[in-house]
Amino acid sequence: IVYDRRVGGSLVGHMLGAISGQAITRKTSFLLDSLGSQVFAHGITIRDDPHRPHGLRSRPFDGEGLPVSPSDIIEDGMLERWLLDSASARQLGLEPTGHAARGVGGGPGVSTSNVFMEPGHVPLETLIADIESGVYVTELMGGGANGVTGDYSRGAAGFRIENGQITTPVAEFTIAGNVKDMFLAMTPANDLEFRYGVNVPTLRVEGMTVASG
Repeated sequence: IVYDRRVGGSLVGHMLGAISGQAITRKTSFLLDSLGSQVFAHGITIRDDPHRPHGLRSRPFDGEGLPVSPSDIIEDGMLERWLLDSASARQLGLEPTGHAARGVGGGPGVSTSNVFMEPGHVPLETLIADIESGVYVTELMGGGANGVTGDYSRGAAGFRIENGQITTPVAEFTIAGNVKDMFLAMTPANDLEFRYGVNVPTLRVEGMTVASG
């Protein structure tokens, strides 16, 4: 399966939810025991840069007034940090990471700023060149990932990939897997663009299940 860069950021979103302080303190994360271990394929780095010029979520301080700085969340596939506000950091015996966010009428939660996956080394054409039969996903709907187990199922639409070429449109199919396996089977293209709060290049993910709708 190949995810268009407009929808691939949702995969990183599942990871961000799983490493939030609340998920870790409540033990409701599929990455609960993964700090310091290999979570993504080698070569993948995911950064949070609150100082990015003109970034949609750039900020000098987090929701609790703590100064923020750029950081690697994933470095060469390794999970480097949790995302902690003061409350969750205190419960875990750690320091807050500058990721507190204030909601309307509630206490602080956790959020990121400008998150992006470093681009890979190959263009889209090379990324898909050896795919005999696959799908290029341009739209996702319904479903999601189980926050505790990582089981993943989404409705999708996009195009067929046949003999290394994007061909005919295909609508209403289901893609499924487990995000822990998907992260380790992920290859990014070199076409990163900055458009959203979470930005990724086109992503190829091996070994997923595709079923017609």
